Amino acid sequence: MPGFDGYELEHVTVGDQTLRVRRGGSGPPLLLLHGYPETHLCWSAVAAELARDFTVVAPDLRGYGGSSKPVPDPGHHAYSKRAMGEDVLGLMARLGFDRFDVAGHDRGGRVGYRLALDHPSAVRRLTVLDVVPTGEVWARADDRFALAYWHWAVLAQPYPIPEILIVHDPEWFFFDIQFGGSLRKRDERTLAEYAAAVRDPDVVRAMCEDYRAGATTDRAADDEDRANGRRIACPVQVLWSAAGPVGTWYDPLAVWRDWAGEVTGEGLDGGHFLPEESPAAVLGALRRFHAAG
Repeated sequence: MPGFDGYELEHVTVGDQTLRVRRGGSGPPLLLLHGYPETHLCWSAVAAELARDFTVVAPDLRGYGGSSKPVPDPGHHAYSKRAMGEDVLGLMARLGFDRFDVAGHDRGGRVGYRLALDHPSAVRRLTVLDVVPTGEVWARADDRFALAYWHWAVLAQPYPIPEILIVHDPEWFFFDIQFGGSLRKRDERTLAEYAAAVRDPDVVRAMCEDYRAGATTDRAADDEDRANGRRIACPVQVLWSAAGPVGTWYDPLAVWRDWAGEVTGEGLDGGHFLPEESPAAVLGALRRFHAAG
């Protein structure tokens, strides 16, 4: 696969889940977590260069791509970021890494910060790309959010409301009417993989469950941490699209400084899909931050 030359493709069983994983490079371990509605291929533009400096591990999250799609439960715990974090924690342990760095984009950023909160001894450094914490999103939701990020509320509706809306033409739903159609600009092989995934009804339901979890169990976990004064212990780098919603609706550094003691970062040119749309800037930022002792 372009961008992952020299990487091994494997399927690793962790607990009762199996994750599709690409692994390559050498050096300190760096776990890369993708976002919605993608797979680990979202890192293709930076993976080869990162492998020069790090042992890179890039899985598909549960429910996405080639990984397991667990049966949903009424409380949406099967697709919580806590459950996804436990998956990748177990994955890294299986690969011999008890402590590692994490970079997560979009939903992967939410898995990353939940993992850092739940398992502070495991995460050495954390980069989150174009997100603020889930609890903050819901607490600050307004008309701008409702109109621009309408998919948060639509996908969180009870089964099977969004699934019925999507199944007629999933590529139109995910690639054309969301994010300004920017996902259509991917290379042919990457877009073909994303399209094959969203045509799978199990993937569609899993993504809906991901957002249902965000509106319920994920938000509750964030609110509980805030109420108990629990904060992210490791250094955090925040990268965001300067002209996008995160950069214009929030002060990202100020928001994240309520959640972690050491926060740095910057807004970047490009859209929401920073690893693909602004790869040089993302690569430079990841190298600088994660190479630090």
